[in-house]
Formats: sequence, C-alpha cells, structure tokens
Amino acid sequence: MADLNQTHRPATSSSSAVFLRKLQDNLHASNSTQIAGILTLLVTGSIFLLLTGLTVSGTVFALIFFSPLIIVSSPIWVPAGTFFFLLAAGFLSMIGFGVIAVASSSWSYRYFRGLHPPGSDRVDYARSRIYDTATHVKDCAIEYGGYLQSKVKDAAPGA
Repeated sequence: MADLNQTHRPATSSSSAVFLRKLQDNLHASNSTQIAGILTLLVTGSIFLLLTGLTVSGTVFALIFFSPLIIVSSPIWVPAGTFFFLLAAGFLSMIGFGVIAVASSSWSYRYFRGLHPPGSDRVDYARSRIYDTATHVKDCAIEYGGYLQSKVKDAAPGA
C-alpha cells in the first residue's frame, strides 16, 4: 500500500544538482593553490576590516576632541572656506573655458583649412540642409507673392 502512495519521478538532472555536485567534488579535491588563495583572502580581508575600524574610530575621536575648537573658530573658517571655494571654482572654470577655447579654435582652423576634423561631415550636412530649406522658402515666397499680387489686382482693379 505504501508503494501505491509514492510517486515515481524519472531521474532528471537539474542544473542546480549538477552545480552542487561539481561544487562538492571541488571541495573534496582542493589543492594547495586554492587553500593559499583562500588564506590570502581571509588575511587581507581581516587587515582591511581592522584598518577600517581604526579609521572610523580615529575620526570619531578626532571630531569629539576638536569639535569645541571648530565651533569656537567657525566665524573664521566659514568665510575663509567660502572664499577658497570660490577661488578654486573660478580658477578651475577659467582652465576649463581655456581648454574649450583652444579645442574649438583648433577644430575651426582644421575645418577651414580643409583637413576634415571629426564631426565636419555633420557640419557640412547641416549647412546643406539649411541652404536647401532657405532656397525652398524663397521659392515658395516668390510663388505666393505672385499669387497675392494677382489677388490684389482682382480685388481692386483700378489700383
């Protein structure tokens, strides 16, 4: 009776079973290189964890110790920090604008000399599209202007 209640499943190998079997085979047959790698990983991880803890602890103790000094001298630090921040931002902006000016000048020089810098095909395509559109608008205006002239004469024959 117990045999009737049991369901018989066909033996299929799922991907997880295959993965677990390979993992188990590798764990039993580990070589000295793998053991050395795992030990190295554990030692460096422990050292980095220790250094992180020391850094966080040192930072907290430094803030506790120096916070009265920082609060008392803040009327000096805030304007000085603002001034130096604005000075650095202005200096970096000048450098950035200078680099942009040199790069655009170089590109324009190469473009007008006919050396075909990167992106010149896009500029040529845009210029031709603008010219074609302007020509089309001019032709339409001439046609429409002539149409309006004939309508004005029809509306006021003596004018």
